[in-house]
Amino acid sequence: MDKLRIRGGVPLEGQVYVSGAKNAALPIMCAALLTAQPLVLANVPQLMDVRTMAKLLRQMGVEASPLTDGRMTLRAARITEPTAPYDLGKTMRASVLVLGPLLARGGRARVSLPGGCAIGLRPVDQHVKGLQAMGAAIAIEHGYMNASTERLHGARIVMDMVTVTGTENLLMAAALAEGTTLIENAAREPEVVDLARCLVAMGARIEGAGSDVIRVEGVRSLRGVQHTVMPDRIETGTYLAAAAATRGRIRLHGAAPETLDATLEKLREAGARVRVDGATVELEAGGRPSAVSLRTAPYPGFATDMQAQFMALAAIAQGTAVITETIFENRFMHALELQRLGADIAIQGNSAVVRGVERLQGASVMATDLRASAGLVIAGLVADGETIVDRIYHLDRGYEALEKKLSGLGARVARVS
Repeated sequence: MDKLRIRGGVPLEGQVYVSGAKNAALPIMCAALLTAQPLVLANVPQLMDVRTMAKLLRQMGVEASPLTDGRMTLRAARITEPTAPYDLGKTMRASVLVLGPLLARGGRARVSLPGGCAIGLRPVDQHVKGLQAMGAAIAIEHGYMNASTERLHGARIVMDMVTVTGTENLLMAAALAEGTTLIENAAREPEVVDLARCLVAMGARIEGAGSDVIRVEGVRSLRGVQHTVMPDRIETGTYLAAAAATRGRIRLHGAAPETLDATLEKLREAGARVRVDGATVELEAGGRPSAVSLRTAPYPGFATDMQAQFMALAAIAQGTAVITETIFENRFMHALELQRLGADIAIQGNSAVVRGVERLQGASVMATDLRASAGLVIAGLVADGETIVDRIYHLDRGYEALEKKLSGLGARVARVS
């Protein structure tokens, strides 16, 4: 099993090119199931989750070209096996995103209940409730959702909670449903907007993506298109947080700064100088950061996927930060690992009180989920001595060429077996 070996104490300096967004690429890949024509994607990140999704689609009969230079072609001329098996779904919760497209295109689906990171409950009840309102019969048996329909029809769906994958699943299902669908309390994340942008290019009739009410007028069929996946806002935020923690200076190209308002605001609050010029973001941090308190919330609030990185930043900041997690109930597991590096963190319910210390000490730590891994890497970059981060297969699910990009910024980091 691979690990990362990090020797800290070097400010990050240089430039990085932002990869395509994993959380946009995966649902857009599933949108290929909605048409018999080719869907040509650009700016697709080279990640484990992308490879897993391509494997899943191939098992269903989709022709998926190898990912080369960020480009991939998907063609679902025939769906031969509308099943998402457990062996693939257990590692990637995005596997549930095939449910809506399979029902809309072929009228049946058998999808394993999703897995992913062990950061808390990921209920699929909102997916099921919405699809049932659209006329699907769904039974959950032996760990699978068995679903069928003659044809989905439009409905008014009021989500009990904001769910990104739930919104995306219903959005794709509604694109081919008969009549008009209203999705209320919809997720507003930029990745939902990117999926909607792709679907509209394919011929879907969608209004309101990016707001909490999305209106979809179903059409009989969709066509193939070329689509460029949006930049990854979480990767962007991770490198910015790493530069702020190491008192470095970096420039990120190909970013989408308009999706990063909450993150950039907190970085400025921590004392970093941040400048935005089109798709380029520059950050300079000359001194020890100031402690910044935050509360995670659905977009446009502070992203839960940036919480661990900011906890690492708070660990060496001046003052005390209170970090409150409102999205996932198990998302403080990295706090225990940060304590192994010398961080002063006390967990109080769904809040972590982080008292900044001047220095962290290198140690062996274990990644518990994707974003926790990134937080531990940032901590390792500022710690004295050597830090070993184990279980970095989590990192490979969401960060393209992490050690290569960090090395290009001067970090002393290497992958070891």
